[in-house]
Amino acid sequence: MIELFSADTPNGKKIGIMLEEIGFEYKVSKIDLSKNEQFDPEYIKISPFGKIPVITDHENNESIFESGAILMYLGEKSNKFYDQDNRLKINQWLMAQMGLVGPMIGQHHQFHHYNPGKSEFGEERYFKITKKIYQDLDNRLAQSKYLAGEKYTIADIATWPWIARHEWHDIGLKNYKYLAEWYSVISEREAVIKGYDFMKTGQVVPKV
Repeated sequence: MIELFSADTPNGKKIGIMLEEIGFEYKVSKIDLSKNEQFDPEYIKISPFGKIPVITDHENNESIFESGAILMYLGEKSNKFYDQDNRLKINQWLMAQMGLVGPMIGQHHQFHHYNPGKSEFGEERYFKITKKIYQDLDNRLAQSKYLAGEKYTIADIATWPWIARHEWHDIGLKNYKYLAEWYSVISEREAVIKGYDFMKTGQVVPKV
């Protein structure tokens, strides 16, 4: 069984979606970020930087931190959504999410959604960067059904939850035809609907 230590964030939703997609038995152990539970000494033992999510695979007593690494681990273990013959391309789009899409859109959330009015520079900078990310993803999806090719992979699972917060971004997802279509197609997957609400709080996937 997989134990998922997480809070209800895009990075947490990635893993909830992946676990639903591959059909593994799992349980969720909530980490309350508002109470700084991510810095508890016992949690630091499995998450050296005090971040979520982390999984523990109780089948082999292995703990994995960093959401991209978790997706790779689960992809290899299940032999799903991480095709051996396309891993170079999948890894590139996965790393793009980890190094650019998530961190930059996360900063946009901080300045635009959580702390508006505190830094005009921060709000403008990360709005522009997020808008460019939308355009770059749209350009890619104009050429390819999914990010890493014609098949749905962990690269899509990693990226989709960040676009699922499009209502926070005030950029207008519907203005990006191919990105909006990709988002909508993935939104209809049963595992995505269940994984989006992995904390069982009744959350519904936002529409375009």
